[in-house]
Amino acid sequence: MLYSLFIWLHKAFAFPGAGVFQYISFRAAAALITSLFISMIIGKRLINFLRRKQVGETVRDLGLEGQTSKQGTPTMGGLIILAAILIPSLLFAKLDNLYIILMVIATVWLGLIGFLDDYIKVFKKDKKGLPGKVKVLGQIGLGLIVGFTMYFSDDIVIRERVRQSAYVPASDVFQVESAVDRSRIFSKTPVKSTKTTIPFVKNNEFDYSWLVSWMGEGAKKWTWLVFIPIAIFIIISVSNGANLTDGLDGLATGTSAIIGLTLGVLAYVSGNIVFANYLNIMYIPNTGELAIFISAFVGACIGFLWYNSYPAQVFMGDTGSLALGGIVAVFAIVIRKEILIPIFCGIFLVENLSVVMQVAWFKYTKRKYGEGRRIFRMSPLHHHFQKLGYHESKIVMRFLIVSIMLAVLTIVTLKLR
Repeated sequence: MLYSLFIWLHKAFAFPGAGVFQYISFRAAAALITSLFISMIIGKRLINFLRRKQVGETVRDLGLEGQTSKQGTPTMGGLIILAAILIPSLLFAKLDNLYIILMVIATVWLGLIGFLDDYIKVFKKDKKGLPGKVKVLGQIGLGLIVGFTMYFSDDIVIRERVRQSAYVPASDVFQVESAVDRSRIFSKTPVKSTKTTIPFVKNNEFDYSWLVSWMGEGAKKWTWLVFIPIAIFIIISVSNGANLTDGLDGLATGTSAIIGLTLGVLAYVSGNIVFANYLNIMYIPNTGELAIFISAFVGACIGFLWYNSYPAQVFMGDTGSLALGGIVAVFAIVIRKEILIPIFCGIFLVENLSVVMQVAWFKYTKRKYGEGRRIFRMSPLHHHFQKLGYHESKIVMRFLIVSIMLAVLTIVTLKLR
């Protein structure tokens, strides 16, 4: 909104300073600062409101150190995160950008599902919350929206890399001035594509249409039958992974902030034709606006961490955790870096896998030996380390260090092939 207003003021009246709004870097910084400010202001007031309403966490006694002290801590703090993401994004981003629209929809969609779950648990006193099937159906719905939009919308395009030759007229290409390789160029004509990025491989692009090539000539038009289910699977997996990670003070919030910074770097280089050329990666026009959204995302996580770090004054609940995971998943899909998710979302992945392995092994051994056995002392994985006697803050800090290492490895994959 502010973007349109100040650009109009700049063009119509040459309003001093209004022209700075045309720069993504300025708007991204403004979104980050605004997000932090909103988190700090709204956060304190919301925590006090939740305390007055006695909207506290109900904790089951699982024999974990310090667990009982969390009883009654205000929950549903994810509302702080949602406000700190959406308000700066709506203020500083171009609202006609389809990528921004998708991210806003993802934030509201999963935030609403999480809010309903928390509302049932807290106000209806039903510990089960929203039925798991309903949550999954909601995640599938978002996956369908994202998948169909990415595949069928004419606004979702890339610029193909080509090399200048006798067979490629100069009028059909966009030459990138680069001291590294002046022969590397991008097509001037944007094209629909089902390509994505695959790490550790030279010319690191993978086309989903290859998965249906066995169907013969004309099979490419059926690629959506593969792409959309994959998008749904990614959204469900990452969203639930973030939800499982939200078990220790500051763990999900800190991890999400690191992931957000990583996604911001990937989005910036993918949307900048010079960097895309230098790194020999896919150039995706119009994704630069996502820098504003992801800046607000990082600011929201850091701002919430002010109150959520050990000992937590507020918990995000499913309102925040489902939304954070869903945002990460959708963002990775729209910038075509979803195959990198197992690396930069490694913490979410191992938390997810620890639960799957624990449940599967327990059921298998119960069926085979008559009693269930466990791989971990407790799942998700962070509780296993608690059972081993590690302090909560030490577990969180070490998980964050691992997350930083994975983030660096993710960025290194841009050149490591």
